[in-house]
Amino acid sequence: MPDMSKLGMKPKEIRVRQDFWPKIRRVLGRVPFASELIAAYYCAIDPATPAHVKAILLGALAYFIVPVDMVPDFIVLLGFTDDAAVLFMAVNRVRRHIRPEHRERAREYLANI
Repeated sequence: MPDMSKLGMKPKEIRVRQDFWPKIRRVLGRVPFASELIAAYYCAIDPATPAHVKAILLGALAYFIVPVDMVPDFIVLLGFTDDAAVLFMAVNRVRRHIRPEHRERAREYLANI
């Protein structure tokens, strides 16, 4: 794998790119907002997405990925509520930048698992 920091990526983006898909695969059946997460991911890595939008989305996605957060993910029914709240706030802030093609890629991923 190439050194992503040499490609101009910041640590948060590197972490999200490396850890997002493994986390999604592990928790997919327990996360009702998976489609939004995946669309946000595709928007965050899209070169056409403005830097400030990427920063907001990468922050929300990094919060989802980090194993230690306000409400631990393993707590049944509550584990992902804080992740959902963070994602909801981020997506509402940048909603117009999450384009139909991001949402379509998310739907395609979910349809093919």
